[in-house]
Amino acid sequence: MFSKLRSKYDMQIEVWSDVMCPFCYIGKRRLEQALEQLAPKEVEITWKSFLLNPDLETDTEKSVFDYLAENKGITKEAVREMCAQAEAMAGEVGLNYTLEKTVVADSLKAHRFLHFAKHAGKQQVVKERLLAAHFGENKNVDDNDVLLEIAHAVGLDPTRTLEILNSREFEEGVKYDIYEAHQLGVKGVPFFVFNNKYGISGAQPAEVFTKTLQKVMSEEQA
Repeated sequence: MFSKLRSKYDMQIEVWSDVMCPFCYIGKRRLEQALEQLAPKEVEITWKSFLLNPDLETDTEKSVFDYLAENKGITKEAVREMCAQAEAMAGEVGLNYTLEKTVVADSLKAHRFLHFAKHAGKQQVVKERLLAAHFGENKNVDDNDVLLEIAHAVGLDPTRTLEILNSREFEEGVKYDIYEAHQLGVKGVPFFVFNNKYGISGAQPAEVFTKTLQKVMSEEQA
């Protein structure tokens, strides 16, 4: 069941996702399209952590095609076709993926960084920059220099950021997000929860988000 927590906002959207998930970036764009169309007054979006592969170790020398073939137990040709489909979906929402060039990276540090950004009121912009760095710029988001570059760009204190990156700070927050996901029965991401009541699983078409948003808005008005 969904959390009972409510906020001061008219609409609260919680999104479980992984920085390494190509469909999470697509789902983010489709949600944004629906929000832009309907323009609800006060919306709070909270990005929750989820690790698609908790055992993943960063390997900048390994092709993501090799990694996926090994991890999923399928052929590289099947991976290539799967990635081509994801790239086509990304193109439909204005994203330019080159998945073959993405870095095989552990996303735990990036998730801890996102929790820090949330406390600093910068989570939205950091989430976008992390996804853009991984999928658009093919950078290693497990690398301190890459994360410090993002911190500098969004106005986060570099000294404090480095302290966090070199520690395990905010790891409990990441673990709690994952615990919440398991309590909700989330098996994959992205997973969206609207006002602790309605859930959407996957990077659904923008129309699906629009219908859910309309339902939530009508209930809030009533």
